[in-house]
Amino acid sequence: MENYKNKLGNLADKLKKDQPKTPIQEIHPVREEPIIKPKEVQLNTWIPKALLKRMKAYGVEQDETLKDINIEALEYFLNAKTRQNKTTENA
Repeated sequence: MENYKNKLGNLADKLKKDQPKTPIQEIHPVREEPIIKPKEVQLNTWIPKALLKRMKAYGVEQDETLKDINIEALEYFLNAKTRQNKTTENA
């Protein structure tokens, strides 16, 4: 029994003195590439109230902002107009 108590006592001392042998993991955050946004300017226009209500309702349904809806609509309109102008010039 004495031998057993000595072994337990020595074990506690050994655990206190020895460094843990398992490596400690290091956590490094993932660095994302910064998103380059085009420079923005303000556009102020007057539109019919009914159109604004439709835009807001669409934005709520589709989870889009009025800014995103405006940008998408203007790009669609200008792309359609430039395609239309190119086809009339080629005819």
